[in-house]
Amino acid sequence: MLRLTFHGAAETVTGSKYLLEAQGTSILVDCGLFQGLKELRLKNWAELPFGVGDISAIVLTHAHIDHIGFLPRLTKFGYDAPVYCTPATENLARVMLMDAAKLQESDAAYANRKKFSKHHPALPLFDADDAAQALKLLRPTPRGEWFAVAGPFRCRYHDAGHLLGSSMVEMEAAAGPDSKRPLRLLFSGDVGRYDAPIYHDPAPPPACDYLVCESTYGDRDHPTGDLQEELADSVRTAIRRGGVILVAAFAVGRAQQLIYLLQLLIQQGRIPELPIFLDSPMAVEATNIYCRYSAEHDLSEGKLAGSDCAFRGKNVHLARTVDESKRINNVSGPAVIIASSGMMTGGRILHHLEQRLPGARNTVLLGGFMAEGTRGRTLEDGAAKLRLYGRDVPVRAAIVKNSGLSCHADRGELERWLAPLPAPRRTFITHGEKASAMAFAERLRSGRGWDTWVPRLGQTVALEAPA
Repeated sequence: MLRLTFHGAAETVTGSKYLLEAQGTSILVDCGLFQGLKELRLKNWAELPFGVGDISAIVLTHAHIDHIGFLPRLTKFGYDAPVYCTPATENLARVMLMDAAKLQESDAAYANRKKFSKHHPALPLFDADDAAQALKLLRPTPRGEWFAVAGPFRCRYHDAGHLLGSSMVEMEAAAGPDSKRPLRLLFSGDVGRYDAPIYHDPAPPPACDYLVCESTYGDRDHPTGDLQEELADSVRTAIRRGGVILVAAFAVGRAQQLIYLLQLLIQQGRIPELPIFLDSPMAVEATNIYCRYSAEHDLSEGKLAGSDCAFRGKNVHLARTVDESKRINNVSGPAVIIASSGMMTGGRILHHLEQRLPGARNTVLLGGFMAEGTRGRTLEDGAAKLRLYGRDVPVRAAIVKNSGLSCHADRGELERWLAPLPAPRRTFITHGEKASAMAFAERLRSGRGWDTWVPRLGQTVALEAPA
């Protein structure tokens, strides 16, 4: 019998960790960081709910921090077994984890200097040495090929269409002698959108006995309008206001998508020429990786003239150093400033928010999902002030949401992705806030007759082997 425990992304979006145990072997699918609400972030510091030495391997779906960000914490406590991922995910993880470590260290140091932390001294969750140790464990594995993980487990990756390298995990667990075939599981990871800029459509899901399916947007659909025109209209409106356009974007994925679309709109004459500042060392490195993996891109929206890469061009200005970042403070507009982190939980975006939020001529563009407890959700909910560096900053800038930029499938797209899949024995709805997960579970239950569960954090279920 196989046991599955949900140690993250259960009734919440972040902290993805699924523990599988069978025949004396334990593996993890994803090893993500909790983000958002304080009660969730504190779980990153809590005693581990499983023994590090008991884990034989980790299988990653993609490189976003809520799926890989806990790896350095795990290595800090002695984890030294293989971590499997696609080749592109390996490249991006090297950027993401080192940057996350630097942010942990710099945020702790800043809190100590300014004395606004409740903890004395403030400590990083992990440091660069922990991240470097985690990176030594990565084992790149191409999509479409079965690979042995540990014990009875083997896996195969399929394109999830969400991020460069992102994949769903098809898994087989060898069953006992009374079973004619292995137990089949499918972990959706984060499912991408159909017809999304730069990403291919998600691959059809293979048949499985048990499905673990994300539900980030399980209770709603994205706007059905033209994504490019919606973005162009947001930019034109912001230009008329007279200030700059500030976008909090994930350094990996959203930033590259925005740069591509903005350059395309300029080339087509749909928005005026304006400078685009990418202010994130991690995003700059990630952009170089995107350029190296050009064969994985879908650029059906259009090709950029005179550029060797869809994410570079004469209008794009890359800020790597602190001094380059500070010089952007002198830009009065029109201009677009893209900085991370995407949900405004840390990074250079905070300095730009402190600088730009009080200006009524400026625009802050929200381009994707903002988890509960993040500054991004606070702005989305219409806050009149935002807490930054221990003080309240007034919000006078226009706050504009453009959910068409999301890289997550909405409710209808998730249903479209699942349409060809024969009913699994049971479907576990995860990676969504409770209301979203419950709504999508009910939709599959009432609409398709599927057996659906919304697991609780820490819940363990037994999965029966096929007869």
